[in-house]
Amino acid sequence: MTTIRRFCCNDLLRFASVNLDHLTETFNMSFYMTYLARWPDYFHVAEGPGNRIMGYIMGKVEGQGESWHGHVTAVTVAPEYRRQQLAKKLMNLLEDISDNMDKAYFVDLFVRASNTPAIKMYEKWSRVADL
Repeated sequence: MTTIRRFCCNDLLRFASVNLDHLTETFNMSFYMTYLARWPDYFHVAEGPGNRIMGYIMGKVEGQGESWHGHVTAVTVAPEYRRQQLAKKLMNLLEDISDNMDKAYFVDLFVRASNTPAIKMYEKWSRVADL
């Protein structure tokens, strides 16, 4: 059973195994803490049996006036939990939060050109999200 919940400070001490993947961008603790403090609604963790962290998504809202959009800063799933559509669920959650809380017009992200699996997943997600 997978539980998706808001990220909390203690998770910073528990998610190292997810971040060890060479395709995952890692940041310093103050970066994560800034996101947790400024955009807590955009920072979620997927937790599995034994309270094991399976993956997480970290994002924010950007814009001004009435022109806002969501931004995915990081989304990653531990290798042993991939291909279960967990990243898609996390992306959908961030899109819903962007839309419902901030009336965002779209969600964007950046990905390394060499990260072909992620690009394929985002392309699939984008086509489904547009429906």
